[in-house]
Amino acid sequence: MAVQPNTWKLFNAKNQLSELVEKATATPQIITVRGKAAVIVISIDEYRKITEPKRKLSEVVFDPALADIQLDLERDRTSRERETPFEFFD
Repeated sequence: MAVQPNTWKLFNAKNQLSELVEKATATPQIITVRGKAAVIVISIDEYRKITEPKRKLSEVVFDPALADIQLDLERDRTSRERETPFEFFD
């Protein structure tokens, strides 16, 4: 089995930890145990992105920090008239 550039055998990961950490700041690094992927090492920024709690839409809409933003929610009714796909008969 060929080892991919971002994949490390556990033995090599232990012996080259500094290099593994340096590479993990740019690209996730996979550590294998007995030929199977066991863990992944990622940068702290990447970790924060994937563990950051997601906000509900209602929390965003009612966020006081956004209270000063004015949105134009009026619908444009000047657009062309709808065409009917058929003619009406008398």
